[in-house]
Amino acid sequence: MPTPLSSIPARALVAALLVAAFCAQAVAALRPNVPLLLASTVMSLAVEGVMYRWQRGMLSVFAKSHADITVRHVLRDLLLVVALLRLGEQQRETLYTPLVAGLLAFYALHCAIQAVSVLVRRTRTLPVVTRNIDASALRLSPAPPVLLRRPGDRLLVFGLPATAGLLATAATDDPRCAALGIALSLALALLGLYDLLVRLLPGRRPAGERETLEWLDAWLAEYRPTVGLYFSGGASSAYQANMWLEPLAQLQGRPLIVLRERFMVPKIGPTDVPILCLPKVSTLMRLEESSLQVLIHPSNSGKTSQVLRIPTLKHTFVNHGESDKLSSCNPYAKAYDEVWVAGPAARERYALAEVGVEDKDVVEIGRPQLDAVRPYEGAPAGARTTVLYAPTWEGWDGNPGNTSVMEAGENLVRALLADPGVRLLYKPHPLTGSVDPRAGAADLRIRELIRAASREQAAERSRDTGELDLRTRELDRLTTTAVRGGADQLERMLLQGEPEPGRADAVAAATAAWEEAYWASLPEAEHQVVTDARPTLYSCFNRADLLISDVSSVISDFLASGKPYAVANTSGLAEDVFRKAFPTVRAATVLTPDAAGVPDLLETVRHPEKDELAKARAELKRHLLGPDEPASQERFNEAVQALGSAACEHRARMAERLAAEVATEIPDQRRSATPPQPAHPA
Repeated sequence: MPTPLSSIPARALVAALLVAAFCAQAVAALRPNVPLLLASTVMSLAVEGVMYRWQRGMLSVFAKSHADITVRHVLRDLLLVVALLRLGEQQRETLYTPLVAGLLAFYALHCAIQAVSVLVRRTRTLPVVTRNIDASALRLSPAPPVLLRRPGDRLLVFGLPATAGLLATAATDDPRCAALGIALSLALALLGLYDLLVRLLPGRRPAGERETLEWLDAWLAEYRPTVGLYFSGGASSAYQANMWLEPLAQLQGRPLIVLRERFMVPKIGPTDVPILCLPKVSTLMRLEESSLQVLIHPSNSGKTSQVLRIPTLKHTFVNHGESDKLSSCNPYAKAYDEVWVAGPAARERYALAEVGVEDKDVVEIGRPQLDAVRPYEGAPAGARTTVLYAPTWEGWDGNPGNTSVMEAGENLVRALLADPGVRLLYKPHPLTGSVDPRAGAADLRIRELIRAASREQAAERSRDTGELDLRTRELDRLTTTAVRGGADQLERMLLQGEPEPGRADAVAAATAAWEEAYWASLPEAEHQVVTDARPTLYSCFNRADLLISDVSSVISDFLASGKPYAVANTSGLAEDVFRKAFPTVRAATVLTPDAAGVPDLLETVRHPEKDELAKARAELKRHLLGPDEPASQERFNEAVQALGSAACEHRARMAERLAAEVATEIPDQRRSATPPQPAHPA
């Protein structure tokens, strides 16, 4: 939630106060007026503190106006010096000359610190970022203090003694106060400069680019990866890779995660699989000489084409979910060697889409993530019917039928909350509102409806979180490396090295215990808005008796449970056309935007004998997700092994062809290099 100081009027007020403080300080310096000078300077410093604490966006606004922190601080101290000169007698002007010289020296040191700080940052920016890998050979070290890396914070803190000393001199007419303050600021600046300069010494500097790349080649040769997960995307798209972490970790061989954006490294969820971030294409191409055979792609991105250029690798597209949307049949999929889908429905979808993906390149592997989804056990066991409303986002194409949030969301939620026997779980898509602000606004209104109903319930119930707090601490201990707030990438690489043996099993057990404690800590009837990474969507599946969603991969995944589900039809299509257009709706209850069908839907959930869609759900599950046996993880592993074997065979053929070409060229070169023999005389 935004803070009170994040509103536009608050930002305008902060800017107005800072401008007024400088104007008052200028007037006080020229008159001169000591009380006004003290008050305006203190007010100016206080507003600076507010900006750095709550209004950091205003810092960029002032910077774009060429009034950054350096200019403001110089102006503030300059006005204090002007005031001192105006307050003092003419013959005392020479007394303040050393003070002015000291101030100039301090600002020169500030600029020097900034220059050296940039050099240090460059030496600490390696061509490779790692996680779950012992990279101590690269001479990793803790990051410099944050104060030395942020010029604004540094100038405020280091310059505060000088400003305070000048103020004290203006109030007491004693130059020693200013001299002491300036001397202290100079000392702080010198210490900071020394700290940074030491880090540039050869023995303290991290490995250079060439040494780092040699280390990378050596690590790849030692680890010998066989299968990798390749991912590139925006900050909010990490969930697309995270859903494949556990299936990847359970594969035979030596898995690897390959990323392209540095910011993505900490966003990948808890895993023991080694992570390599290779931002540059030239570094990425070093995978060509490694033992890596297969790269698995859960999403398409602009940087995918770069890795597809590596001829020694086989590439497969697994997507981050399957639905009836066109995005599930993206023409870009034909760029991969194979496309792995859950079941026959996706195979048919690609054939009908005619996007260039040949049927022989489509492999059915099921959905390995769904092994944790519990099967249907009949009518709700307790007094409450738990309904999960998990709408998707608005998508890139602007189709109003993509999400139900805008047209039907509030109606659905009101209808569900109106039933006293319903417990509602609301889990919106993480990207809701990222394209259409109306979807974001509707999402906020839905959350407020649910929270208002929850507040009424909370007044009557207490919540015991002791067990949950204990489980949370245990899970955080296993999944979160103790990294201080000011750590940079190099320090994270040092702290997040090779994981301890058995950590993956411990994390799995701790996660299961946390989920049990989480749901047990909630009152049975209390509605919930679930937006954090925990609990997961699949954990919500296991608690729900009914799903209401849109045409999305959520439906396909929920079908693994065999439980009833409903789809909101906001496409404008008639129900029979809607069902025909989207096969995932075949076994669903279709709800209109006014949510008129919610009471009847709840009746069928509570009385399974009235559920006429149970058989259709079972058939649709097999059609979408494939057979229950063999397990999805087993089929996933077999597909990886088969594609890996194809990659090895391809490498062998290319090596034989290259050897044959070399063998052919060498004799030709020898013959061309032999000088012609002189003709025999007749």
